[in-house]
Amino acid sequence: MKRLLLSSALALTAGGALAQVNEDAAQGGEMVVTYQDDVATLDPAIGYDWQNWSMIKSLFDGLMGYKPGTTTLRNELAESHEISEDGLTHTFVLKDGITFHNGREITAEDVKYSLGRVTNPETRSPGAGFFSMIEGFDAWNAGEGEGLSGIEVMDDKTVAITLSRPDATFGHVMALNFASIVPQEAVEEAGDDFGRQPVGSGAFRLAEWTPGQRLVFERFEEYHREGVPKLDQVTFDIGLDPTVALLRLQNGGADVPGDGIPPAQFLQVMNDAEYEDQIVEGGQLQTGYITMNTRMAPFDNVEVRKAINMAINKDRIVQMINGRAVPANQPLPPTMPGYAEDYDGYAYDPEAAQQMLADAGFADGFDTELYVMNVDPNPRIAQAIQQDLSQIGVNAEIRSLAQSNVIAAGGEADQAPMIWSGGMAWIADFPDPSNFYGPILGCAGATPGGWNWSWYCNEEIDQRASDADAMVGDEAGREEAWRQIYLDIMEDAPWVPVFNEQRFTLHSDRVAGDDSLFVDPVHIPVNYDYIHATGAQ
Repeated sequence: MKRLLLSSALALTAGGALAQVNEDAAQGGEMVVTYQDDVATLDPAIGYDWQNWSMIKSLFDGLMGYKPGTTTLRNELAESHEISEDGLTHTFVLKDGITFHNGREITAEDVKYSLGRVTNPETRSPGAGFFSMIEGFDAWNAGEGEGLSGIEVMDDKTVAITLSRPDATFGHVMALNFASIVPQEAVEEAGDDFGRQPVGSGAFRLAEWTPGQRLVFERFEEYHREGVPKLDQVTFDIGLDPTVALLRLQNGGADVPGDGIPPAQFLQVMNDAEYEDQIVEGGQLQTGYITMNTRMAPFDNVEVRKAINMAINKDRIVQMINGRAVPANQPLPPTMPGYAEDYDGYAYDPEAAQQMLADAGFADGFDTELYVMNVDPNPRIAQAIQQDLSQIGVNAEIRSLAQSNVIAAGGEADQAPMIWSGGMAWIADFPDPSNFYGPILGCAGATPGGWNWSWYCNEEIDQRASDADAMVGDEAGREEAWRQIYLDIMEDAPWVPVFNEQRFTLHSDRVAGDDSLFVDPVHIPVNYDYIHATGAQ
């Protein structure tokens, strides 16, 4: 497992090296980050999109975390983590004196409450399925019990978590936002508004939220890591078109464009010597894809889904984004363990696609809808997809909506026939092939509010995925098992994998930090905790 983790970390961090954090950088200063869309929620049990992921990581901590800018696990709220010989029981001892933003010290009871809350079916957490290996999860979700029987509070600082099966990914799961520790009294007081009144124990606390305008994070003075965060304040300006955001940065009014460099200005910025030292490029374990709702006709027909795969000109779409990606032919990106290098996928062949549709009973094509996030270049990509589909007789009406609305539509079983995932495309929560399965292709993710927008559920593959994750200590066998799982998924064709993207961003000369902090593989997209001010005006 250590070798697997290290190889992934090297692939993900800038330049192939681990992040260099400037521990001597003085605390102080501010940073302004821009976004076009408002934030949907800051509740760690609910939030699961590109925009709020790193925000939540800065407001909350879990038992486990990652070294900044890397995918290397470390203890966070936990002082120690011990695993039983059979691999089933994980015992965590909390650090002393750690408090929530409300001033109360964190106890083992908070751990039990938080994990119970995120897995409670009434919470409708899109991340609940990550915790399916904890004893009692399956019974609770089947309505046969209540709570996670595998979580036992040993004393105020010690909690033991027993799994129903060994799981090679459990350490990573406990570092996810969904495993963040929250205070029960704050959740109950805020009720449904906890996502707008978050109380955690992270490096920053929420000081202000004016919906549609801005959020302000302030340094949490009692944070348990000395010298962190580096900045006094991070302000998120909301409602700025990415092109306007870039102009604001160029004029000194912003520091990081949260939506990245606008595609229309990409070449101009990349070729401008003034920004040579401020442009950051980072590799990502990412796949952009089109989902087809397998529970909605005609996408309940596998031959239709295969035809759609053959109709999409992926090379043209990559050209549209200035070559900032490579065409994809399977769910896993090339740098992920389990990627099948010898798999060709579905070749671009509109004529064969049209014939396959005819053989499936759709000689005249059909009408459908394609949902897309309304931030450039995604609407343009959707138009290219629309044109490709029209060549085989499929008339796809484009529904260009705010990110939160697309996510909401995907989480309903009968609302979105097709979704282009751009702007919300999958980037691994942790560097393991299982992470591209459970939330977005597994049965556990095919639930209301979930992230499996194809609503694909193959119970036989689900069991094989579970078996693969139980292969603790057999990296080669586990990797081969996952490889075959994804090849079999492609036979069912619930997706059209389109491309694997590189991330490019830009920052002002007023803030600095290792490049990997601006394209952080787990604080996606930015690690706000360790970026520091330069003092430039």
